[in-house]
Amino acid sequence: MKKFIKCSTSILGVIMTVIFSFQIYFSNELPDSYKIVKGENLELSQMLSVKSTSDNANEVSLNLLGVIPIKNVTLTEIEDYEVCVSGEIFGIKIFTQGVMVVGISDVETDNGNQNPATNAGIKIGDNILSIDGKQVSSNEDVSQLISESEGKTLTVIISRKGKQNQMKLTPILSKDGAYKAGMWVRDSSAGIGTMTFYNPVTATYAGLGHAICDVDTGDILPLGDGEIVGAKIQSISKSTDGKSGSICGIFDGGRLGDLKLNTELGIYGTLDSVSENINLMKVALKQEIEVGKAQVLCSIDNNSPQYYDCEIIKIKHNNDLTQNMVIEITDKELLEKAGGIVQGMSGSPIIQNGKLVGAVTHVFVNDTSKGYAIFAENMYEQSKKDAS
Repeated sequence: MKKFIKCSTSILGVIMTVIFSFQIYFSNELPDSYKIVKGENLELSQMLSVKSTSDNANEVSLNLLGVIPIKNVTLTEIEDYEVCVSGEIFGIKIFTQGVMVVGISDVETDNGNQNPATNAGIKIGDNILSIDGKQVSSNEDVSQLISESEGKTLTVIISRKGKQNQMKLTPILSKDGAYKAGMWVRDSSAGIGTMTFYNPVTATYAGLGHAICDVDTGDILPLGDGEIVGAKIQSISKSTDGKSGSICGIFDGGRLGDLKLNTELGIYGTLDSVSENINLMKVALKQEIEVGKAQVLCSIDNNSPQYYDCEIIKIKHNNDLTQNMVIEITDKELLEKAGGIVQGMSGSPIIQNGKLVGAVTHVFVNDTSKGYAIFAENMYEQSKKDAS
């Protein structure tokens, strides 16, 4: 009898441990909030039941197998999101707010190597906003103020991780007879990307699905001004396992619109004009997306964007804003022409069950048929901030 009680207690302990593990796993994997279309209910997988909680209509309880409580989540009612999907290649011109410090190097002087920037506390990734009260917006602005300083200590205002700081910079005379600060700066960037969608009502667009970052520092380029322009594909550098390829293109066709936001969730702005051939598509909410077959809409030549088969092989239902899905290109033609995902395809719309579910963002270098994608819901929410 004692053995039976002991065995039963042991089994109960194992069951409780398993239940607790499930609670922890689902609690971490599931988001804290959901959006639902007005008049509809929140529907998740068959394993998870949704139950109302007390008197709060905007909060529900998620339960595993209808019995085990996981967590309470908040609900927000919305109207159907509708956009025009694109898949078109476009050119991007971005001018930074101030100038970004992308390199630090010693200055060779008659008294040995010295570095005024380091001595002042300036670091790679800092954004220089002004020097001695004068706003700077280009490499030339910085070079001129440093050269004309004649060794006088300058007050430099920099932005670092969103906070402004004041530095004291004293340029020194180099062996070549010029005053220098020992730093390299960048004021602009340009590239090719893919437009995900645009809203014909607000004339706003969304693209890339990730931020434009500095090639040297990896930091998000702080946007001062920018625009998008037409682009033409010249060739495709094919991806191979171990090396990502790219779309090689040139700017062509003139200005398309403003660039207003450069964020972790992509780039956003306003179009100068909107096509009259409007074909609206609903944006899927994250809980509507399924593991399984889908299509990616992208441009790999100068014809109209084409649909190519892919699979959504993993969905990350947590609070991550960007790496929400893992996709795999299965289309033989796209694999043959591009080797899977290439740089420049970022922003390519992903369609499932007739809805826009997301956009391609990154390629896996070790397996270029696979990559990350962002939820279209997240991009749409960000685009509304631009519209406002």
